[in-house]
Amino acid sequence: MSRAFEPVRIGPWKLPQRFVMAPMTRNRAGEGMAPTELTAEYYAQRAGAGLLIAEGTQPSAVGQGYPNTPGIHSADQVAGWRAVADAVHARDGRIVVQLMHAGRVSHPDNKDGLEAVAPSAVAAPGEMITATGMQAHPTPRALETDEIPAVIEEFVQAARNAVDAKIDGVEVHSANGYLLHQFLAPNTNLRTDAYGGSPEARARFTVEVTRAVAAEIGADRVGLRISPGHAFNGIEETDEADVRATYEAVADGVADLGLAYLSILADPSSDLVVDLRARFGGPVVINTGFSDVTTIESVEKILEQDLADLVAVGRPYISNPDLAERWRTGAELSEADQATIYGGGAEGYTDYPSLAG
Repeated sequence: MSRAFEPVRIGPWKLPQRFVMAPMTRNRAGEGMAPTELTAEYYAQRAGAGLLIAEGTQPSAVGQGYPNTPGIHSADQVAGWRAVADAVHARDGRIVVQLMHAGRVSHPDNKDGLEAVAPSAVAAPGEMITATGMQAHPTPRALETDEIPAVIEEFVQAARNAVDAKIDGVEVHSANGYLLHQFLAPNTNLRTDAYGGSPEARARFTVEVTRAVAAEIGADRVGLRISPGHAFNGIEETDEADVRATYEAVADGVADLGLAYLSILADPSSDLVVDLRARFGGPVVINTGFSDVTTIESVEKILEQDLADLVAVGRPYISNPDLAERWRTGAELSEADQATIYGGGAEGYTDYPSLAG
């Protein structure tokens, strides 16, 4: 009996299988960074995933990182997401929006000149793509302690906007080197106030954001994503003891809430992930990372070894909108065109065929 196709309940949702669609940036937001009719079509095509975790979506204009990523802080953006939700629900799917504040991984040219903010004034390495080409990441402005409640409120309002748009829930993005992860990592958080200086203090911002969002829309509509030790976007988490203490503080800080799930991007067999799963006590979604393309065989192995409750699947969903049916029947998979993943129109976005034609 296939574990992958066992129904499972997480939060208020009964899902038809134990793999979900991972969030993937596609850079196709329309005017005002609002989702478009094409966005609605894209997600509706993939509603068979059971649960769609939509792409990183900025909770405020300042939170935008890359070009043409959607927001959920304006009326037009909320209307766009409502059209997405309606299209997904019409095909019996469920969708949550990932709330992603990019922090220092951004450039003013991508957000009408707005500055980058971060826990500390430490620039991200490398460059950011902009309309005029690649540009160095600017040095961000360190958030003042008394500014942090307002940033938390941006996440809360974005979650409320998602619910108002009939979106099924939200995922708080505290991974992959973006703002919340920047607070967690010792090389990007040099603060000496209550939000830095120790693993517990660095974990505080993620815990407070998650708890505030859960209080606003209900914990069973909220997921949390983390990527402990993931060296991405200039994050350095190399001290194993410090990493463990930091992420134990995160897990312990939200364990009592009854969140819909905890999503972890890491090796699911590692001692740390096993520990965090036990501490969290609720459903855990595993994402094995960016280096490997997830296969049905790897999904089955993770589930058979009881290393997670669900598995997040990314790239195969780009070119296979009916991935669940293809995996179920053993049908051949389509390959994604790397040249059309980011930006553009329908090509490489909504024009991949399904088995039904």
